[in-house]
Amino acid sequence: MSETGLPFSGNITPAEADSLRAAIAIPAHVVQAKGHGHGGTAMALAPLAHVLYQRILRHNPHNPAWLGRDRLVLSAGHASLLLYVQLFLTGYGLELDELTKSRTLDSRTPGHPEIEHTPGIEMSTGPLGQGVASAVGMALAARRERALFSPNNDLLDTTIWAIAGDGCMQEGVSGEASSLAGTLGLDNLVVIWDDNNVTIDSTGEAAFSEDVRARYAAYGWRVLDIADASNLDEIESVLADAQSRDGRPTFVALRSVIGAPSAQFSGKPAAHSGGFGDDEVAAIKSALGFAPDAPLNDLITDDGLAFARGALTRGQAAEDEWNAALSTWKAAEPAAASAWHSFRKPDATAALSALEAIKLPAVGAPSATRKLNSVALKALQGTSSLWGGSADLAGSTGVDVPGSAVTASNPGGEFIRFGIREHAMAAILNGIAIQGPWRPFASTYLVFSDYMRPSIRLAALMQLPVVYVFTHDSVAVGEDGPTHQPVEQIASLRTVPGLDVVRPADAAEVVSVWKRLIAQPAGPTALVFSRQDVPVLHERDDLDAKVAHGGYVAWQHGDGLDLALIATGSEVSLALEAAEALAADGVGVRVISMPSVEWFAASDAAYRESVLPAAIAACVAVEAGRGDGWYRWVGLDGEVVSVEEFGESGSGAQVMARRGITLEAVVAAARRTLER
Repeated sequence: MSETGLPFSGNITPAEADSLRAAIAIPAHVVQAKGHGHGGTAMALAPLAHVLYQRILRHNPHNPAWLGRDRLVLSAGHASLLLYVQLFLTGYGLELDELTKSRTLDSRTPGHPEIEHTPGIEMSTGPLGQGVASAVGMALAARRERALFSPNNDLLDTTIWAIAGDGCMQEGVSGEASSLAGTLGLDNLVVIWDDNNVTIDSTGEAAFSEDVRARYAAYGWRVLDIADASNLDEIESVLADAQSRDGRPTFVALRSVIGAPSAQFSGKPAAHSGGFGDDEVAAIKSALGFAPDAPLNDLITDDGLAFARGALTRGQAAEDEWNAALSTWKAAEPAAASAWHSFRKPDATAALSALEAIKLPAVGAPSATRKLNSVALKALQGTSSLWGGSADLAGSTGVDVPGSAVTASNPGGEFIRFGIREHAMAAILNGIAIQGPWRPFASTYLVFSDYMRPSIRLAALMQLPVVYVFTHDSVAVGEDGPTHQPVEQIASLRTVPGLDVVRPADAAEVVSVWKRLIAQPAGPTALVFSRQDVPVLHERDDLDAKVAHGGYVAWQHGDGLDLALIATGSEVSLALEAAEALAADGVGVRVISMPSVEWFAASDAAYRESVLPAAIAACVAVEAGRGDGWYRWVGLDGEVVSVEEFGESGSGAQVMARRGITLEAVVAAARRTLER
């Protein structure tokens, strides 16, 4: 307790104290009134959040999208009330009654922060560690933007802040990303660790006894300490130091007491979630100088709110100053400023022209789809906002674009070496996309997409325009055996709402796919390419438009109404062989190439009917992976030629044959289906 008896101290006016008293009391009141929620961390970190929003962050509540602002990511997303209270107090447009609606349907204050749902929220968080890892991506993107366009001034120099808890520190994704951040010297990044030594089940030492400060120092971070989480002056001093640049990211360890100032719950796992009880909340209010039965409206005084809303005036002044500096820069460096404005408002014309200029292999020529994708990526470099790298597999997956890597001394590098850190790689992509307007991509073998799934899910949830380049797409990988041969991955990725999974059949489809991605940069896309060679298929009219629909008739015999063979990726050429054999027997067969089930399902009903008419009763789907999802298109009377068990070590052709992806198997399935 301070000399005033309040649970915080420092150089503070009565009006500022009123604002902070409210920030501590409101979470306790709201969670108790609702009977659920997370008030303990929001209470304990209220002094930290107060200092950030009132004294440290460069932000403008009038304009949450101001390009010159700092970014704050709450990696410990369960403590969403911590942010919501500050967004209310500082004038982002949230009203006090909206705090009472937190965690309820259609409220602007959901249980965990959601981007583009609540003004002032920079990222959807909740899965622990993700915010730390994505903050690394935001810092990478911001630093590259400055390096490329305004390296000689501070105009584009913003600080990326993240607040993390013990759970974030325990999750591996944060460690992967933090290791890379240290290697790359991201000195525009500050991670604040809420070191309260409490998790849901127990106190920290039961499962987390490591020296986190030493770990971050070993990563190459500067490590600072805040010993007293209630001392505003100490918090301000350390955070001001944290945003200085010395070539290293900064890790701030803040020793807090979860649930403070509750006498009964402070420092205990029970403070993590749920109400503290009417009597304890009354005692908390009394300790803060309120009436024990004070209603929500009485927890913020007019003076306290007026003080907090001073952030509006300061924020607008900061933006005005930034705009003036922007004008000065435009006058002094018009070429750089023009290039930056073009970057901020990307035009697809040059990228589409680059794709049009790609020379395809001859019809029938063997070419792995990963190879043509490599050609497309290189063509797009410099003509689009694509930027990314791989998990130590650039040459193998074909994303080895020309140029130099991003390093601590080369922040404007053409590509990122993520290292063997698939999960962090995907989370970093999310941060790059949030920072924008980069179109980030990253690459690894398809089987390792499993390591990336939580971050892929968040990309889909936030509808971020990220691109995953997955190669080695089936058991045709061959000799590396079942640990490296994907079987269930494509089917699993197709279950993620909002994720487009695209598996081109040949080199021509690869180019058409990229044309759609450039023209329609919405949401995340998983591109799936073959390692093995597949033939370039025959010429197809209007291929770009057909591929953009996700599925089209690639070939047919007669009216094609007896049988439909539906295939994707490398199996389209197999389906074409089977169709020719069936056509020789007089079967009216059509082959449908379906590079993207999601794109096809989103096409209008008339187009889908033109490709896959309801009149076709006999349908067979072919894909070298799990086949359950294909029954949507072939019906229960149709068949799916698929791989339903793990592969083996042998040549790709041998393994495909042993797992039933053969011409004979497709023809036999077609004949059985026709008989039915």
